[in-house]
Amino acid sequence: MTTESVAGAINVEIPHVPQKNNRAMGNIKDGMIDFLAGSLGGVALVYVGQPLDTVKVKMQTFPTIYKGMANCFLRTLRTDGIARGLYAGTIPAIAANVAENSVLFAAYGGCQKAIAYLLGAQNVKELSSFSNACAGFFAAFFSSLTLCPTELIKCKLQAMKEVEQMQTAANKSTRPHIGPWNLTRQIFREQGVRGLFTGLSSTIAREMPGYFFFFGGYEATRELLTTKDQKRDDIGWQKTMVAGAVGGAMLWLAIFPADVVKSRIQVQNLKTPALIVFKDIIRQEGIGSLYNGLTPTLIRTIPATATLFITVEYTKKLMYDYF
Repeated sequence: MTTESVAGAINVEIPHVPQKNNRAMGNIKDGMIDFLAGSLGGVALVYVGQPLDTVKVKMQTFPTIYKGMANCFLRTLRTDGIARGLYAGTIPAIAANVAENSVLFAAYGGCQKAIAYLLGAQNVKELSSFSNACAGFFAAFFSSLTLCPTELIKCKLQAMKEVEQMQTAANKSTRPHIGPWNLTRQIFREQGVRGLFTGLSSTIAREMPGYFFFFGGYEATRELLTTKDQKRDDIGWQKTMVAGAVGGAMLWLAIFPADVVKSRIQVQNLKTPALIVFKDIIRQEGIGSLYNGLTPTLIRTIPATATLFITVEYTKKLMYDYF
């Protein structure tokens, strides 16, 4: 081989090695930033929305006990107070939302890159709202696996008072009030690992189509709110909050019946398949029962998801600027 050919070979081959390493390191960095931003967003969402989430779960699971959202809110506040009433299940709720949103946003970023690669797009910022919605759909499968156990504990704690009342009415012995860690150990001891994944199928059925509309609605709204020659990332925090609120509202409007079914299965520890529970609710209580708790959910989701997206987007910007 001549000197020229060696030099030519070196010039052609060597630059590809650091390029691949840089791409791999960039993907790891993006994934970690998405993961951390999703975690912080999950914490912010819980503290903003937990009281009305408690009301939602109570109304979904025990529709005959409360006359409406205000009645449920006031009775819970009067009976159990703020910490053990409206903020019941906060610790598992934080665990659930950190687990869900960290994995969700990390998986969302990965799915965006996969879809961009399949479509031949140079950057995920070139993806359409529909493509982003599809990325959210697939990302939700992974977040469901981390969400289900913590969501189970949260819902049981939120509805514990009503469960005890029903047991007393049926002359069954009631157990003393327990916290999230003891409840987790109790479920694990009595039902094993499978017990912690009660309602997994209904969680997946809720999450995947829900996050199609969640991310699709968010990205479409951001696109609508951009001005000429402006990028979606530059619309400002007010418009980002509006887009987050729209995405959250679209999610809950799409998935609420599935969420009712999931709450019933988890709180009442039902072994019946989700589809059968769905049919039983319609037959015995009417189709309106599938929307019990929708009002507090929509009221809660506007500030909660707006806060979630503001936290995620600006955390990502800060970390990208810093790193």
